[in-house]
Amino acid sequence: MTILEHEGVRPRIDPTARVAPTATICGDVSIGPNTSVGFGAVVVAESGPVQIGANCVIMDTAVLRGIKGAPLTIGDNVLVGPRAYLTGCTIEDDVFLATGSAVFNGAHIGGKSEVRVNGIVHLRTRLPEGSMVPLNWIAVGDPAVILPPDQHEKIWAIQKPLDFPRYVFGVERPPEGETIMPTVMPRYARALRRRHAADREIGP
Repeated sequence: MTILEHEGVRPRIDPTARVAPTATICGDVSIGPNTSVGFGAVVVAESGPVQIGANCVIMDTAVLRGIKGAPLTIGDNVLVGPRAYLTGCTIEDDVFLATGSAVFNGAHIGGKSEVRVNGIVHLRTRLPEGSMVPLNWIAVGDPAVILPPDQHEKIWAIQKPLDFPRYVFGVERPPEGETIMPTVMPRYARALRRRHAADREIGP
């Protein structure tokens, strides 16, 4: 395993937790008792903390990121499936996140919920306790509306006011046909380079 000190903070891993040899744990990360982090998984406190509770299974190749203003918090008895992507969100107890699921900045998933294979929980979306997002469907809004992927116009009507460019990158949404990428990407890449320049491997 690769354990990295990031911005002067070391991960805190309960002695009863299992972290696979090829997993990477970076920065202000807390991993609770009897939790398992699988092969190739990446858990990184990019600019905000990550807290994982007890009896969780983070499966192979999942990516978990805490970000500024949106820590990543996972309760107890949670399964995060292979290729899942979680960033800056809150997952309550007893949640099942299947293979390829994605949960984005500021989202909140209530306890005993399920996000099935390739399901998406969008930016600033709130799923109440006991919710279910079907295969490939998208949950968007607060309270969440759960829609199939072919309902793009309905999804966008809810998603647009959630204002991804401002919420994530702090910039205005550009006029139709233009893009934020030339403005945002150089700044973002510089910030990542600067933040990680002093990362230090501290071993298992």
